[in-house]
Parts: sequence; structure tokens; C-alpha cells
Amino acid sequence: MSGDLLGNLLRQVSRSFYLSLAILPNALREPIGLAYLLARAADTITDTELVARKDRLAHLETVRRACGGEPADVAGVARACAPHQNRAAERRLLERLPEALARLDALTPADRHEVRAVLATLTSGMIFDLTRFPGEDETGLAAIETLEELDHYTYMVAGCVGPFWTVLHVTHRKRLGDWALREMSEEGVSFGKALQLTNVLRDVPGDLARGRCYLPARELAALGLGPRDLLDPAGAVRALPLYRRLIGLALEHYNVGWDYTLAIPRLEWRMRLACAWPLLIGLATLAELAAHPNPLSVRTPIKISRGAVRTLLAQSTLTVGSNRALTAHAARLRARIAV
Repeated sequence: MSGDLLGNLLRQVSRSFYLSLAILPNALREPIGLAYLLARAADTITDTELVARKDRLAHLETVRRACGGEPADVAGVARACAPHQNRAAERRLLERLPEALARLDALTPADRHEVRAVLATLTSGMIFDLTRFPGEDETGLAAIETLEELDHYTYMVAGCVGPFWTVLHVTHRKRLGDWALREMSEEGVSFGKALQLTNVLRDVPGDLARGRCYLPARELAALGLGPRDLLDPAGAVRALPLYRRLIGLALEHYNVGWDYTLAIPRLEWRMRLACAWPLLIGLATLAELAAHPNPLSVRTPIKISRGAVRTLLAQSTLTVGSNRALTAHAARLRARIAV
């Protein structure tokens, strides 16, 4: 993986994803890394609250067109949004948008097609966020309406990555030549949804403060609640049955994600680790959320410690070739989650 764009900068803005990317075979790091960087840049634009919402939407559309191969003034987007970033890495990411798009254009036609397709879906999820939630804080709080809308949202912003990841690996790795592409792509969708639902459940308090409620309004109403009731600790406690149902839904997606991971040939140990790591970290996070007496009212997001992450990585690296060992490891984490 050459150059600072897909090296230091990617590591600084990608959080835990860099772990999975760094372990992948070389041929896959460029297209997957570029897809992540461009999606991360679009997400940074979405979250730049110092820029007016209508302007953010316009900038997102510009980046969306550019990612699709159309002429677009991404340098103008960078000039408008980069100065408002508190983190230097995010500022540099926006400043280097033209370079990332040039790298995208230089991919093989097959890889370029897949990157453009997944970016079209991911950016549609970001546009959904900006249009579905009109406020920037608690005063403009709005909620997703139904479980079906939540499911569609998790597909747009994460589930769509599963088929993208699958197609690229099947294209570049001969050992995956006999994979049932459609079936494995569908399992990959659940993989992404598991991770995104975990993010949704972890970030409820912070999202509420930003005017966004991803707990469906219809399900809250069945409990005699509205989104604004979640701002009160007593109301948050009353919403815990719905929260636990969503933990259970996330677990169902994790089960499919594990089926996906265990179907990877043992000799493709890099891909197995790249999939096992986020699943293990996600399950451990879900266990922490399930164990907390009131995760809807925490002041800081619930996370597992860096030491716990290092332990998960070390244990899975030693057992990556054993389906039995990986299954047992996941089962121990699941056993901590009561729903």
C-alpha cells in the first residue's frame, strides 16, 4: 500500500478499520482503502455543522458525482469544508480529495466499477441522514419511523459494503473461485448491518444530542414513548425493552457474519482475520452495552478498552485457522449478552 494517502492518513482517520485493511493482501488494499477514504471524506462533509445544511447537501452531491466519474469541483468542496475541521487528519483528508479521486480513476475497470457502486450507496445513506433529520441538536430531534427504515439505513451506510468486499475478494483471490457469490454477498450484508447496529446502539445518547433518533418512533410509541422521552433518564429506562430487542437483532446479524467468516478458506488467513477482528470487537462492545444498567443515558460512549482489543486480536491471530476455536471465542462473547 503505497503513499501517505493510503498509509499514515488512512490510519489516522480510519480508527479500527485500518487493522483489517493492513492485514489484507496487497491487491485489495488500494481499492478498499480508496473506497474507505472517499466515504470517510463524504461523511466528514456530512458532519461539518459549521457549514449550512443546504451547502453540505450540495457538497455531498458534488463528491457523489465525482466518485461516479463525472466532472465536479471537489477542490471547491475542500476549500469550503476543510478549514472547519477540528482534527488535522480530517482537514488533510478533504484537501487531498482530488488525489484520492485520481487514484480511483487509475484502478482497473472492474475494481473502479465496484468502488463507484459502493460509494453511490454509501453517499445516499449520508444524504438520507441530512434530509431525514432536520435539526442539529435536541431542539430539532426527529426519529426514524419504522424498523424497516432502520434496516434500510443500516444497509445504505454499512450493509452495502458486504457485497463490495465479497466481489473484490472473489475477483482477486483464486481460492474463492468456488464461492457462491450471491449467497456470500447476502451474508456480507448482514455482516455490515451487525457492525452498524452496534454503532447505532452505542451512540444513542450522542445522536440524540445531535437531533437524531435511530430508535424507530413506531416502536417507541408502542411503549408509550416519543423520541424526546429518551432525553430523560426515566424515559430511557422505559425504552430498554426496545433497546434489548435491537441488541437481539444485531446478534442475529452477527451470527450470519460469523457464518461468512468461517466459510473463508483457511489458507486465506488474511481475509479471515480482517473479518474476525471487527466481529469480535463488535460483539465485545455489544456485550458491554447489554451489561450496562442504562446505556441510553451514558455521558460518554461505551467502548471496550485498548487492552481488551489487543487481547482479542492476539487470541484470534493464534486461532485464525481453526473454525472450532473462532466459534468458541465468539460463543464466549455471546454468552455475556442477555436479551
